[in-house]
Amino acid sequence: MVSEVKAVSGRGIPVVGNDIDTDRIIPARFLRCVTFDGLGAEVFADDRKQANGQHPFDLPRYQGATILVVNNNFGCGSSREHAPQAISKWGIRAIVGESFAEIFFGNCVAMGIPCVTATPDAVKQLQEAIAATPDLSVTINLETLTVEYGTTSIPVTLGEGVRQMMLSGTWDACGQLVAQAEQVKATASHLPYVAWSKLAS
Repeated sequence: MVSEVKAVSGRGIPVVGNDIDTDRIIPARFLRCVTFDGLGAEVFADDRKQANGQHPFDLPRYQGATILVVNNNFGCGSSREHAPQAISKWGIRAIVGESFAEIFFGNCVAMGIPCVTATPDAVKQLQEAIAATPDLSVTINLETLTVEYGTTSIPVTLGEGVRQMMLSGTWDACGQLVAQAEQVKATASHLPYVAWSKLAS
């Protein structure tokens, strides 16, 4: 399937700190949007304002990064799906962290964004390596469950069920429907209430 996610490669961006909640990722005032378009520009809006241009998401050396590296309990707080949407709209395609809040993790899976976990020491070393060399190439390999950068390879974890969904592309519910469009039409043609709705219209 087109939706298969086997590996994600790119430059990294480190956001250091534990318990970064969804209100910090995308403040509540931005939840009134009708679509998620434009949320990328507002990701970490308040943190970025407080950092006065020094937040990683504002620094020129991290622009174009696709792999976010975070610490413990990332995405805690409210269940708003706007948080992973904002991160994705900014350009992030995968996240490495010590741990993730469960609902945030699930929202990322539904978008095809793998969130893999590593030990605190490994995450810190990766964050420091990216800070020292912003153009460092980082690869998250879901087949081998490793993150590779420079000459370093670290083991990461991802629940086997989620890993298989990523590898097979079955995380993408809409994609599965489109891929099976003919079978969906065939099934619908035999459903009495679908025929009735056509007559009623």
